[in-house]
Amino acid sequence: MRILILGAGALGGYFGGRLHQAGLDPSFLVRPGRAAILARDGLKITSSLGDYQAKVSTITHENLQPGWDVVLLTCKAYDLAEAIETIRPAVDSSTAIIPVLNGISHIEALQRSFGAERVLGGFAKIQASLAPDGTIRHLNDWRWLTFGEVAGDMTARVERIAAAFGAAPGMVATAVPDIMAQMWEKLVHLGTSAVCTVLMRANVGEIARAPGGIAFMHGILDANAAIAAAEGFPVGDAFMQQYRGVFGDSVSTYTASMLRDLEAGGRIEADHILGFLLEAARRHGLPSSLHEAAYLHAKAYEQRRDAKRLAK
Repeated sequence: MRILILGAGALGGYFGGRLHQAGLDPSFLVRPGRAAILARDGLKITSSLGDYQAKVSTITHENLQPGWDVVLLTCKAYDLAEAIETIRPAVDSSTAIIPVLNGISHIEALQRSFGAERVLGGFAKIQASLAPDGTIRHLNDWRWLTFGEVAGDMTARVERIAAAFGAAPGMVATAVPDIMAQMWEKLVHLGTSAVCTVLMRANVGEIARAPGGIAFMHGILDANAAIAAAEGFPVGDAFMQQYRGVFGDSVSTYTASMLRDLEAGGRIEADHILGFLLEAARRHGLPSSLHEAAYLHAKAYEQRRDAKRLAK
């Protein structure tokens, strides 16, 4: 199986490294600078599930040709347009693209670019970071990669991918028949954490300890669940019970990655999470004032960032 992974950062590097450890020899589509580092030092992973270091195969855009069975797309949502053009030379009639971006809207964009039959749904649950020296640091035991056909069929190709990926140590790869429902569940969770922690500029525990904080977070969770239901993907009672607990924990330090990016002065996925949920709420005539406030907050930050007026 020929596997192409866009980038060798925290997410793509971790999963690609584990696939390499299993003997699958994926190729990493990287820029020349990152290719030189990987050629010199190899790909390095540190993890409680086992460290790994090895020389890996790399390829740059100018040398890319068709013939790949799987393209694992691990970019940030705001880099999607560039990523589409980067992988375009690799995609042919036999390629399956597995995107593990935050949100939902990228599925339609990829289908427009490559055809619906080429695009799977997918998401990752992992916490990892890329150190300045290029080492991928796996931060806990989260190691899940979930994917499936957007139409819901358990096809031979997703079963083949799951069988191949399932041999990799340090990761759990699962093909499922309800990937879009699971992606909406993730968005309800992610959207709640983003709206709450970005709007309040605080982690879940800090919000929960503030007067009315838990009710506020539960209200956002309910609103996002209503959006998912209106889109045809209602979330279950067990999910709601679990995340009422998550967003009711007064000692939690949990926060959205969007807030961490914002506080670091980085780019954020405002349009792809907050904006997407806001548009969906408006489309279905659902209450949207708090989504509007969170989206406005994030977009105002982007204006300030673009003007280089962030606090030092």
